Amino acid sequence: MSEGLRLVRHDRPSVRAEAAAMAIMSEAFDPAYGEAWNAAQLSSFVTLPGVTLTIAQINGAWLGFSLVRMIADEAELLLLAVGRQWRGRGVGKALLNDCLAMTRLSGIETLHLEVRENNPAVHFYRSIGFEQVHFRPRYYRGRDGTSYDALSFRLKL
Repeated sequence: MSEGLRLVRHDRPSVRAEAAAMAIMSEAFDPAYGEAWNAAQLSSFVTLPGVTLTIAQINGAWLGFSLVRMIADEAELLLLAVGRQWRGRGVGKALLNDCLAMTRLSGIETLHLEVRENNPAVHFYRSIGFEQVHFRPRYYRGRDGTSYDALSFRLKL
C-alpha cells in the first residue's frame, strides 16, 4: 500500500468529496467505454440513505474513490476508481478492503458489483473472491457506438 494513504469516508453529501470523485473519475475512466457517471448522477446517489463515498488521498492529493450503497443485508459497490498514475500501488485494494470492512461491520451478508466485460479490474475482483453470477448483454455503449457486456459479481461476506 502507498505510504501515507488516508481513506476518508463521507456518508452525507459533501461538495468537496463529490468534486474529488468527479476529478478522479474523469481521469480514471476511459470515455471510449461510456462507464463514467456525470456530476448529477453522482450527486443524486450520495444523497440516498446507506450510501458512502470514500476518497483515497495522500497529502491532500486525490488518488481514488469508492461509492457503496448498503440496503438491508446487501451492498453494492457502485463505483471504484483509481487515478492512472496510482494504479498498481495498492490504492484500489485499500479502497476495496475498506468497503469490505465497512459492510461487514454493518451486518451486510453479500456485496455486489458490475463491471464491463473487458475491464482489467475483472481479474482483480476475481482474485478477491467475487464470483460472476450474471451478465447483461450490450449494457455499456461506448462513444463510438460499440456495445460491451456487463458482468455481475457477488461476494458472500
